[in-house]
Amino acid sequence: MTDGAVVVVGGTAGLGKEVARHYAQADREVVITGRDPTRGSTVAAELGGKTTELAFDLSKPKEIAPALEGVGDLNTMRSYDIDEAIALVTLKLVGYTEVVHALLDRLHDDSSILIFGGLAKERPYPGSMTVTTINHGVDGLVRSLTAELKPIRVNALHPGIVEDSPFWVGKTEALDAHRNRTTTGRLVQMQEVVDVAVLMLENLSIAGAEFRVDAGWSMPY
Repeated sequence: MTDGAVVVVGGTAGLGKEVARHYAQADREVVITGRDPTRGSTVAAELGGKTTELAFDLSKPKEIAPALEGVGDLNTMRSYDIDEAIALVTLKLVGYTEVVHALLDRLHDDSSILIFGGLAKERPYPGSMTVTTINHGVDGLVRSLTAELKPIRVNALHPGIVEDSPFWVGKTEALDAHRNRTTTGRLVQMQEVVDVAVLMLENLSIAGAEFRVDAGWSMPY
């Protein structure tokens, strides 16, 4: 992690964009990916430095190209949508794995891989069945990759509700409800997730780990 390119899959918005910004400001070669090449070019220009963009779709690992629209996370048992579930499983598990596979010949012993999951795995909610299952699968993927790719380090980061993420803009009621369930009385901020992501990418002793950043939201009480 001291040299070479930093590739941020999903680096055109939200947390991925902030991780990319950190490394762009550190004068690293940064490659961001997203489904929309126009947006990717705009964000790459905004981040500046040595940032470039690639457009591909994780849900189509054989193509890694056109954008996939309308993939949702809600999928209840009573109204189970097989196509939607397959798309989401492919996006997160097969897609992530194919990205590593495609870059494998350019990774080195000191390379580091960080996969983002989510905390629906800790507290399922109505409609979260597929995404809850997948986020547990992220942990299994991390363990498998850690064993197979050693000494390359692979870790998982599971953020809670990120208050200043663009996704949550204007959703005051939902934010207040989540805040009331944290042990700290506050919600996670994007910079806090970026700080942990950088730590997990760069600390040579963190390998095969799963880390939650959720302001105590997932604690049972």
